[in-house]
Amino acid sequence: MSHVFIIGSTGGVGSRLVPKLVATGHAVTGLHRKPEQAETLTAAGAGAYLGDIIDMTVEDLTAATKDCDVIVFSAGAAGSGPDRTTAIDGGGVIKMMDAAKANGIKRVYLVSAFPDARRDAERKEGFEHYIRTKRMADNALAATDLDWVILRPATLVTEEGDGKVKAGLAIPYGTVARGNVAAFLAELIARPEIRREIIELTDGEVPVREAVAALVRG
Repeated sequence: MSHVFIIGSTGGVGSRLVPKLVATGHAVTGLHRKPEQAETLTAAGAGAYLGDIIDMTVEDLTAATKDCDVIVFSAGAAGSGPDRTTAIDGGGVIKMMDAAKANGIKRVYLVSAFPDARRDAERKEGFEHYIRTKRMADNALAATDLDWVILRPATLVTEEGDGKVKAGLAIPYGTVARGNVAAFLAELIARPEIRREIIELTDGEVPVREAVAALVRG
């Protein structure tokens, strides 16, 4: 079992991922911005580390992840403005990469964005900046020698999901339940042989475990 550090542990995906990892025997530490969020994390069986990815330096994040084996980055600005998008979805990923390298942590998982997201809608600069920032972060991580996995979920919906998905290198655009994303991440973490892959994800017809197993290269 691994010690997993989750950046974005109180968000829609991260908060669902924490108990799934704990239930399968992993040690989990969640980064949280507000002191009152610590109680929720500890109640789920995880450790709580107080910090804001915007304000934290690489040295701060290195200290926070010192004893960990895996880092999951599922944080996001969630439409709170271009400056926060740049700082979290862009700069936060760079800090995560540097902290992982400093600690010798090889396995990192990045929740990114489906490249076809809202391509049929009116183009708004805020969202276009978000897509560009996500793409930049993906490019930066893919250029490292880390054992990264970049997960690109389609448009997120709030449901827990039914545990069935469609996953692949390039699939048709759609929606995906946050619970299904969390379940898929938990199963990915259980399969460390899946590495240096970019995976697109929507809701679908295949049980999560089978969908992840199909990604294992022979």
